[in-house]
Amino acid sequence: MNFDAALDEIRRALPAERIVLEAGGLAAFESDGLTAFAVRPRAVVVPESEADVVAIVTACARHRVPYVARGSGTSLSGGSLPHQDGIVIALNRMNAILRIDPRERIAVVQAGAINLALSAKAAPHGLYYAPDPSSQQICTIGGNVAFNSGGAHCLKYGMTANHVLGLRVVLPDGTVESLGGESCEQVGPDAVGLFVGSEGLLGIATEVTVRLLPKPQAFHTVLAGYATLEQAGDAVTRIVGSGLLPGALEIMDRLSMDAAHAAVGAKYPAGCEAVLIVELDGAGDWVDVERRRLERLIADSGPVEVLIADDADERLKIWKGRKSAFSAVGRLSPDFIVQDGVVPRTKLAEALRGISAMSRETGIRVANVFHAGDGNLHPLIMYDGREPGALERAEELAGRIVALCVDLGGSITGEHGVGMEKRQFLSRMFSEEDIAAMKRVRHSLDPDEISNRGKVFPDAEAPSLRMYGLHPLEAAGQVSRL
Repeated sequence: MNFDAALDEIRRALPAERIVLEAGGLAAFESDGLTAFAVRPRAVVVPESEADVVAIVTACARHRVPYVARGSGTSLSGGSLPHQDGIVIALNRMNAILRIDPRERIAVVQAGAINLALSAKAAPHGLYYAPDPSSQQICTIGGNVAFNSGGAHCLKYGMTANHVLGLRVVLPDGTVESLGGESCEQVGPDAVGLFVGSEGLLGIATEVTVRLLPKPQAFHTVLAGYATLEQAGDAVTRIVGSGLLPGALEIMDRLSMDAAHAAVGAKYPAGCEAVLIVELDGAGDWVDVERRRLERLIADSGPVEVLIADDADERLKIWKGRKSAFSAVGRLSPDFIVQDGVVPRTKLAEALRGISAMSRETGIRVANVFHAGDGNLHPLIMYDGREPGALERAEELAGRIVALCVDLGGSITGEHGVGMEKRQFLSRMFSEEDIAAMKRVRHSLDPDEISNRGKVFPDAEAPSLRMYGLHPLEAAGQVSRL
């Protein structure tokens, strides 16, 4: 590796003001949303075009310098953590919405385009972009592609992978490839499907073609309060088992409700330990039919109180509380870890009981916010990093929760990715042969592992890793530092 030679090449391709080398400028890129991990890169480079990205990656490839592409840094798995000997390629200036085609219902955007900005641009045409992560006001489409982001409405509308039609990508050797196209009907291997969710290991997306959907004619949004978290989970099973397919099914527990109330003034029924948010959307007549079915299902689930959004403003208030939950927990705790595991819907109640028992056993508070419809849990594990050993204890609990999800037949991640945080659990889900096949795919494009080095795989280089967790080959309850 020859960092200086790579930097000299980049200096010849880009103006000096778009290359950051000073400590003050680099500090802003040391971490992403998982702040327990922090590494200062050697340099940050800010491309403004695909040609700039090609020049940077080519220089890195020639001199074997690792790099990581970064959008807004909202990753919660350490996925955009820098490498200590590498370069951050900050794509924020490549944020143009290049084309909206209302007839074909597609959009072409640069990777740095903001998720919510795309829907705002499509709105005059009666269209919108469906994936809606909680960070959609600031997260980028390129980051959504890297981690196959979902959001509150993924139960009905799917993840990012269900909405990406085509990509232009810069591979780790600096070559540019076009994957997919502008149609849902494509021939040959699904290269787009391979790239979406690959967490930057296969290269950098520079341009993304996505499908847009017609804005629903009507919404019916219900917030039901329950005496226990398990009852709210059982209500989800009841609703999905009926065949009803809401646009969203979300659960918040008492701690997350308290946080949202403190942060944005969200109001929730008194005397409830959990609330279930259910939203129906679609054609007006169909929503009215589904509304009557939903009312019966919720009434039979034994809620303490039911609130119905009578207009768009009340609907937005409900969603403001839910979407602010992650950041709002900062009102309750100076530090917290957001986990991201998945369990089968039929195991929701069991998973919640297990998390509650672990919280009591360890004395660590855990707020639960999750996409209940697809069993995607987001436990927020609270701690005070100023206390000696507090981070390590919180990370140990996070590891136990991930292990619980796998043991219940679920996954180590639903939409946040593996990144740095959950690498050691990959082999808990996949066999050695599976992981070896994944590595062969990665090495066919990046034999030197310069693209987002140190992520995803259990044996990847990770000099900054500080997470405690259950080693996949150890018995439950044992802890190892990796």
